[in-house]
Amino acid sequence: MAEKSCIKRLQKEYRALCKEPVSHVVARPSPSDILEWHYVLEGSEGTPFAGGYYYGKIKFPPEYPYKPPGISMTTPNGRFMTQKKICLSMSDFHPESWNPMWSVSSILTGLLSFMMDNSPTTGSVNTTTAEKQRLAKSSLSFNCKNVFIIFHAAQHSGRCSLSTWRSTTSNNFLNRLLKSGSHQRRLLTRVPSQYWRTN
Repeated sequence: MAEKSCIKRLQKEYRALCKEPVSHVVARPSPSDILEWHYVLEGSEGTPFAGGYYYGKIKFPPEYPYKPPGISMTTPNGRFMTQKKICLSMSDFHPESWNPMWSVSSILTGLLSFMMDNSPTTGSVNTTTAEKQRLAKSSLSFNCKNVFIIFHAAQHSGRCSLSTWRSTTSNNFLNRLLKSGSHQRRLLTRVPSQYWRTN
């Protein structure tokens, strides 16, 4: 069970992320467990990942923010192994380098940046540019058929709804995310109202 300080910290970071989203990233906590977050990264233009959408999970320990989370990616991408923990300075592979001041936003920013790099690490794979481009093109199809999840906040909260996304997230990114799941398997989840509580 998560400690009270951990829950309050993740609640605060969720509200901050909704107010100021990370570019090229959508991330939401699981509706049943605030320690488990789901994200989708959009491949940056000018890289082999352009046009790709990569789904993964961040699992926070009950002691967060004093201990780092585990990070994994599910969508085949040509940079990281799927369903395996990724070694980052801000992941549980390196608790000695973890800084409690880091947040969900900084973790996602670091993950996206490291994905565009070629530095080897535990959990990484070495593939050609052509293979990364092929996987980018097939990522939406993979996500829709296997694990694609669209997250949005409870409508009654009045915050962080899909309308908020449209004003703060790349229209192309959002539209493709919504369109991709409209005719195939998808799961729409609502973030429980307690995630918005401040006390």
